[in-house]
Amino acid sequence: MNKLAAYAVSSNNSRGRVIHETPPAGRSEFQRDRDRIIHSAAFRRLEYKTQVFVNHEGDLFRTRLTHSLEVAQIGRSIARNLCLNEDLVEAISLAHDLGHTPFGHAGQDTLNDCMQNHGGFEHNLQSLRVVDVLEERYAAFSGLNLCYETREGILKHVAKKNIAKLGELGERFLQHRRPSLEAQLANFSDEIAYNNHDVDDGLRSGLITLDQLEEVTIFSRHLTPIKSKYPSLPQRRMVYETIRSMINTLVTDLIQQSTTSIKQASVNSLTDVHLAPPLIGFSQQIKKEQQELKKFLYDNLYRHFRVVRMSNKARHTIEKLFSAFSSEIRLLPTEYQKKFEHEGYQVIADYIAGMTDRYAIKEYQRVFTIAEN
Repeated sequence: MNKLAAYAVSSNNSRGRVIHETPPAGRSEFQRDRDRIIHSAAFRRLEYKTQVFVNHEGDLFRTRLTHSLEVAQIGRSIARNLCLNEDLVEAISLAHDLGHTPFGHAGQDTLNDCMQNHGGFEHNLQSLRVVDVLEERYAAFSGLNLCYETREGILKHVAKKNIAKLGELGERFLQHRRPSLEAQLANFSDEIAYNNHDVDDGLRSGLITLDQLEEVTIFSRHLTPIKSKYPSLPQRRMVYETIRSMINTLVTDLIQQSTTSIKQASVNSLTDVHLAPPLIGFSQQIKKEQQELKKFLYDNLYRHFRVVRMSNKARHTIEKLFSAFSSEIRLLPTEYQKKFEHEGYQVIADYIAGMTDRYAIKEYQRVFTIAEN
């Protein structure tokens, strides 16, 4: 790892872990966090949780796992150029989706609706709950006992009603303080990976076309020179080249703009970062182009009738499972029945949120179908 800037997070200025542990030998505190996340059960389950397409729709579409790996790769590259803590960025990137439900955003929104009378559901808060409570791997503590800065980065935002439950982790929201630059960076790496790779999956699925995308500024201005230089290049390779070029532009712009913002804010310490306005971000031009791309994806991919149909099935599945478990707790696995006595409906949310796409489909069949499947 390169030499860290004075305002970067390090093992020396970390606020540490909730439960003190002997410092690791041969690796940093944030390498330890990363390793614990990779070895967690929740991380493995990301392989069968989807971004846009439900898992059984095809093996070539991105999952939460591949997305998280792509976010981590982009994040590390940017962190290296900004002299920030690569290991912390990687840990946050790998953990940021651990609390996501099956069936992508449709599942998340549905579970939130189901939980409205019981505190609601937030996937960021659930990701934190996974690493703080739900993982059961260690004798001395529940969860993964991650460093404060890793947990801070996982909790990108939270509803006001839940801030009081978070103790010192919720203080920055009350005091309107910024998280570390590493946390800010992981958030933008997520955006870069998400938008560009949804373009790839959308084209691969046939739900959006190259002709449509040529109307989108950022895609068109990267596609045009590639078409000119390689006029006979097959479309698939042309798309790859275009997306690769777009990611490079976004990463370069983020590095340049963030470097300028950091210098202008005269930050010299981690404390300065907390008190400054957001310092990681795109230039105004790129920000505008990114917003245009997001709107295009929302209108043409996320709201495509085939995606909406699958989302509707996903909502039905989660609604029915939640209703069944709420009506008859004995339908839950035994260990969750025991937890329900103390934690109530949050246990049902934990169970459903922890499901993969295919497990949720099978569980629906087990609960509601008489015939063997």
